[in-house]
Amino acid sequence: MFGRYLPFKAAQLHLNGQLNYYIMTDSKKQLAMSLHSTQEQIGKPYLDLEFLLRCLEEILLENGEDELAKWIPWINEPVELKSEQFTAKHIQLYSMVFHLLNIAEENGAVQARRQKENDNPMGVKGLWAQKLDELKKQGIPANRISEALRNVKVQSVFTAHPTEAKRITVLEHHRELYLLVVKRENKMFSAQERSETRKDIKLCLERIWRTGEIYLEKPDVITELHNVLYYLTEVFPDVATILDHRFEQAWQAVGFPMELIRSSLDRPLATFGNWVGGDRDGHPLVTDTVTKEALQLLRLNAFVVIRRYLRNLGKNISFGCVIEKAPSVMLERIKEIEKETRTMENLPYKPNLRESFRYYVNLLLAKLPLDVARDHAVQLNDHENSYKTHYELLDDLLILQKALIQHGAKNIAYTDVHDTIHIIQTFGFHLAQIDIRQNSQYHTRAMAQLLTAACLNGDRYELWTESEKLDFINRELTVMRPFTLPGTTLGNEAQNVLSCYKVVSEHVRKYGPAAIGSFIISMTKSLSDMLTVYLFARESSLLMPASDGYACPIPVVPLFETIQDLLNSVDIVDAFLKHPFTQRSLEYIRKQENATFPVMQIMVGYSDSNKDGGILASQWNLYSTQAALAALGSKHGVKINFFHGKGGSISRGAGPTHWFLSTLPDGSLKGLIRQTEQGETIAQKYANRLNATYNQELLVAGSACKFISNEYLPKSDTSFAATMQLVADKSFKYYTQLIHHNYFLEFFSQATPIDAIEQSKIGSRPSRRSGQRTLEDLRAIPWVFSWSQSRFNITSWYGVGSVLNDIMLNHPEKYAEIKALSKKDSFVRYVLSNVDTSLEATSEEIFTEYAGLVTNQQVRETILKMIVDELALTRKMLLELFEYPFCTRRENHFHSNKLRELPLENLHKKQIDLLRRWRDRDSTASTGPDSDELLTDLLLSVNGIAGALRITG
Repeated sequence: MFGRYLPFKAAQLHLNGQLNYYIMTDSKKQLAMSLHSTQEQIGKPYLDLEFLLRCLEEILLENGEDELAKWIPWINEPVELKSEQFTAKHIQLYSMVFHLLNIAEENGAVQARRQKENDNPMGVKGLWAQKLDELKKQGIPANRISEALRNVKVQSVFTAHPTEAKRITVLEHHRELYLLVVKRENKMFSAQERSETRKDIKLCLERIWRTGEIYLEKPDVITELHNVLYYLTEVFPDVATILDHRFEQAWQAVGFPMELIRSSLDRPLATFGNWVGGDRDGHPLVTDTVTKEALQLLRLNAFVVIRRYLRNLGKNISFGCVIEKAPSVMLERIKEIEKETRTMENLPYKPNLRESFRYYVNLLLAKLPLDVARDHAVQLNDHENSYKTHYELLDDLLILQKALIQHGAKNIAYTDVHDTIHIIQTFGFHLAQIDIRQNSQYHTRAMAQLLTAACLNGDRYELWTESEKLDFINRELTVMRPFTLPGTTLGNEAQNVLSCYKVVSEHVRKYGPAAIGSFIISMTKSLSDMLTVYLFARESSLLMPASDGYACPIPVVPLFETIQDLLNSVDIVDAFLKHPFTQRSLEYIRKQENATFPVMQIMVGYSDSNKDGGILASQWNLYSTQAALAALGSKHGVKINFFHGKGGSISRGAGPTHWFLSTLPDGSLKGLIRQTEQGETIAQKYANRLNATYNQELLVAGSACKFISNEYLPKSDTSFAATMQLVADKSFKYYTQLIHHNYFLEFFSQATPIDAIEQSKIGSRPSRRSGQRTLEDLRAIPWVFSWSQSRFNITSWYGVGSVLNDIMLNHPEKYAEIKALSKKDSFVRYVLSNVDTSLEATSEEIFTEYAGLVTNQQVRETILKMIVDELALTRKMLLELFEYPFCTRRENHFHSNKLRELPLENLHKKQIDLLRRWRDRDSTASTGPDSDELLTDLLLSVNGIAGALRITG
């Protein structure tokens, strides 16, 4: 019944030093947690929510939707809804109000952080001021900190994994609404202006209401790229500048001298990567043509951003200074550029030689490889004297900065010019580096086909042992000849791989390697999986001459995903780093980037390791593997740059950024880090500028300060390793007992909406790598998505209760150690807190109803009992560990969850009804408009529940 919420099972109080338990089990008798009671507990965000709901109510009434308006949650009396009454409009309404709740809470969090910073600049955990103050208190001198900061490079990598359920248009409307909610905060506006803002909010709400929320047709890859481009061109340039200014302010706030970070080269650098158009792992739509178009679009939009900043810079330095009196360093460069640009048709702006600084910037604009029409329409055109690399433009801007300082305009040199330099350092001429990812098995088939085309018995290649493959690859890497001639007919996999590599090769030879991030081999299982990439590079004319042979200019990156692959990773990487071709390639890249040490990038997968072994086994093996690989890098004199393949859910590595960074093993963060941003998390974290700045600052400041602490402070205690390995091993056993049960796959396919999710249009990528209907072939994203939709959430807690109970009974001394660690060790506390958060979102009452969809009674009862028993045990053990219930430890999160339960129950019941009817039609081969309408309503319910839970995959 709508209006009921699920209670927490136990509350605890400390009375006279004794722990007392008060068990509350009769949810039927409890009153619904109303919006007003939440407002009393938490405050402002929920007052904003009521304002938005009242505006929505007015919109519905004004549009003749009087009956529907009565069903707006939280501002109406709870009423029981029958399934036939719950139409697509009700689903859309519920989905919309959850998004309004998310906006209100996001704005509330921003305003709360602002107030904290007003009260105390160091008051917000994880941000620059707090982290620098922490380093200062640890006794690390400012000059040591500034020296280390020069080596900090952080990269956020955007992917197009299919987890964003909302259309791009809807996301844009949500962004507009958020800005209006923020505008409403401003107290300076008059009553008339506030009234106009309210009117604008209503108009925005009506647009959202009238816009279909879900994709009815799958987006193509370029459409997904345009979504990423929005963030890269409209959000992150401003964020990069704001973040740089906040770093300056924090540096000054802790009392450090500005001279140490005056140059942009003395500051940490946050850049961006991109998989859209380059990630071809199980994605047949990412062709060589798509990759080429993606590279061109990224390059063009980089110049759009640069041109915007250069034009603004020219406007800001338009003060009078005749060219004859310009500083000599700039005047000399002006004469050189004038000579260089004579072959160009015209300068973009009529020169004013009384404004020599502005004239200089106009000359820089003229050297961009662009054609400009009507002062705004741009297209790429590499003129003879255009800039070839962004380093050339940086050199010219440094000349301008020096000239302004000589002219006496020091403040402008260190603000306007510095900001432009920072933008170009951040985005280069490529906007975001594109990674090329492919599966190791696909590469193996491609190599076999390539050898077949070369008459080298390729049909046997896949049967060779690892030793045989290595012997062959090593021989081939000593000669620089191709396997095939131009025009040779190749098999499908070989053609796809080589056509992509040739696109990369052409781009690198024309523009340099800056636009390409790396070649990533997913499911890396052997050394040959990595060395094979060098042969593809050779076949594509990508290799470059080095001092003692040839080298690959693009990093080759293994992706270790399963538990076993993580365990094997140290031996594989050790052999890779010993290989002469690898050593030559790493040294080539080091020289090209003018780095002190060679760098090897290694990607670790949170999603598949969790799917493979459960959360505790996944998290511990990721931790211990990083520690071992970092030590291996030191042994070889190589910095390891870990690339964290994290997703949007706890099961896939999500969690508070500053907490996550604090859990990384000592020595694993050498100032370099990459991290994926996937699906719905991109909109949640970065749709709005202030929230985007906050999330970027958490990542950059946390990475920098973790690195510096590790460099200058004693190493952390790791004596708990044996205990955690025991936990991981036992957890793996309990978790795999469930997922390898004979009944499990049948239960999963019927008790969750996995079949509906696979029919959704939320991304261009197929949900299975090769189309096989096996658990191994299913991607981790729809796997997690389906369990969260049905409120099982087993991917982030199953097995935890059993392992803790096992250790408590059989290894009491180790259990006592775990309990102590849960209070003081950042890694253990982080993992268990994430499990705790997931438990709070798990609903036995709701998932039991989903289990009712399983037609085989024995399958249903067997697997459901395993899950219910483990859930009860896990809740019991977590309560024993933490000693206080969730509601007292995390009050805001608790109240937000409980408020959401009110309308969620109706959405879940409707989805269950829709699933049953849709499957019945499917089983009778019934198709047509009714079946299509059922699927559309079903996908609307998926979107609504995803919005309510703030998670898809």
